[in-house]
Amino acid sequence: MENTLKINEIFFSVQGESTHAGRACAFVRLMGCPLRCQYCDTEYAFTEGKSKSFDEIFKVLESYNCQLVEVTGGEPLAQKSAIPFMKELVSRGYEVLLETSGAYPIFEVPREVAIIMDVKTPDSKENHRMFWDNMASLKSGLDEVKFVICSKNDFDYMLGICERFHLTERVTVLASPSHNQVKPADLAAWMLESPNSVARLIRMQVQLHKVLWGAEVRGV
Repeated sequence: MENTLKINEIFFSVQGESTHAGRACAFVRLMGCPLRCQYCDTEYAFTEGKSKSFDEIFKVLESYNCQLVEVTGGEPLAQKSAIPFMKELVSRGYEVLLETSGAYPIFEVPREVAIIMDVKTPDSKENHRMFWDNMASLKSGLDEVKFVICSKNDFDYMLGICERFHLTERVTVLASPSHNQVKPADLAAWMLESPNSVARLIRMQVQLHKVLWGAEVRGV
């Protein structure tokens, strides 16, 4: 049904990534994802969850008294009802963030929604899933692109993709070290030592929620 979504969890926490890191945020995590990134930290969302109506979801969101909402997953755009749900969020006055893998078209996402698109690197093992036409749909001044860096090879790949699509000229580009695969200090060194000027325009981030609560805690 159009007014229902398969929900893994709804929770209230501190935003851990993107330029919105540190802000109080209500999260709606949708169930299901066709990708199998080797670093995935939300595998429980693949199969755990149940259907909820939009009214049920909004009842929970209203209890948080927070106007910033992130729709995440899993892969939210794998569910067709995610688009009408985000439209409803916008119509109710929420500030909306969407975390998406880049594997699904984003052109139907409401223009008011800030898209945080994860560009899959070679070492994610899901690089072949990217829907590259999405690059033309990114909105300057609002959307962001994220690369999870698993190796120096991934770092160099990121620079190449940024140059190919002129990303740093259009949107905020985020580089995140893959947890337990790349030390944050190593990623920082690659950025500082790179002869490529594009590296000076990328924003490094770490997952704030893991700093606060650790890697295994859910729903925070």
